[in-house]
Formats: sequence, C-alpha cells, structure tokens
Amino acid sequence: MRLRNIPRAGEVLSECKEVVKNYKDQKNAWNTVFGNDHPIHIEIGMGKGQFLLSLAAHNPQINYIGVERYSSVLLRAVEKFQLLREEPAGQPSNLRFLCMDARELPEVFGPGEVEKIYLNFSDPWPKARHARRRLTSEAFLSLYARILPAGGTIEFKTDNRSLFDFSVEEVSRSSLFTLTGQTFDLHRDPQMSRDNIMTEYEEKFSAAGNPICKLTARRDL
Repeated sequence: MRLRNIPRAGEVLSECKEVVKNYKDQKNAWNTVFGNDHPIHIEIGMGKGQFLLSLAAHNPQINYIGVERYSSVLLRAVEKFQLLREEPAGQPSNLRFLCMDARELPEVFGPGEVEKIYLNFSDPWPKARHARRRLTSEAFLSLYARILPAGGTIEFKTDNRSLFDFSVEEVSRSSLFTLTGQTFDLHRDPQMSRDNIMTEYEEKFSAAGNPICKLTARRDL
C-alpha cells in the first residue's frame, strides 16, 4: 500500500509527548509510562483514531495504545487527539501512540502485558501470496499469543467478507486461540453490537449499506 508522504508528520509526531519514541525500552514496564497498573488494550492499525479516542474517553480505568505503521496515517490520529485540548473534557490521559510495524510487538510488550487487541478494518492483502501479511493470519496470531495472557482477547471487525472468512478459519484451526463469537452483520446482532464504537471506515461502509463482520477470540491457557 502506497501512501502520500506528509512532510510535517515527522515533526508533529516527534513533538507529541504521547507518541512514545523509545518504545522497545518500555517492554515489561508500560505501567511506568502510564503511572498506574491499569490493564493495557492496544489497537493495531489505528487509522485516524476515532475508535481509540472514544474508548479512552469512556474508559479511564484502562490504558490504551494505538499502533500505526505509517507516520502519515498516525499524524491524523495525533492531530485529532491534539484538538481535544480545546474540548471541555480535554485530552484523555490514558492514551499513547506508537509508530511501528506490528511484527515488532514481542519486542515492545512482555508476555501477558497486553490484555486485549483490537483489529479494525485491516488491509485485506487480497493476493494469496500475501496471506501471511494479513493481521489475522497464523503468523500474526502467534505474535499476539506472546503478549496476551491466558484469557486475553482479540476483537476483529471488517467489511471484507473474504478476509473475514479467512480470519475465522485461521482462528478456528489455531492451537493458541478459541473463537468465542462471530457475526456477519454486526449492526443487526444485538449481542455482538453491544457497546460497539464505530471507526471512520465503519461509519462509511455502513452508510453505503455494507454489512460489518466481527469476531472475538480468546487466548487459550
């Protein structure tokens, strides 16, 4: 995926204290970054940030970390976060950002250090030869298992049915995770849609009439 380079991205991310620069040095010590022992939830591929900003604002008892590989994309989330300074509620203090590749996760978080992982509208990598790059592939599930505790969870949403079917199959045959829920039409499923927070893509696709798929999975003992 080719993205337009935004020259100011480097400067903005460098100056934002909520963007953690020496993130590998924080492994097994993320509680010191937040100054508390609250559970940590991460979103991989956070995009423009609407989903995680909403979660952080509504759940101060949880620490959130947004992971985004591309600086030009993370810039949008950080700028949205910075605008919250002007809002009455201000900026949530329980949110940090990382500009990194998800393949680095075990170098950044220790075993069991992350309680929950969100994957929202990930790149489908439609060509078969690129299947290992999909964030729900067996290769990535193995990485997630290294940072989640037993009972830790993954939530995945997409409008891409082919990617969803692939993801269900990967989780179902995994020896590391158990599929705990799935729906092919999230917004018509009362149980799976409970407390659902929509991403920018979700709003766009839903408005176009596209059903949203969702699965949940639990890290096995």
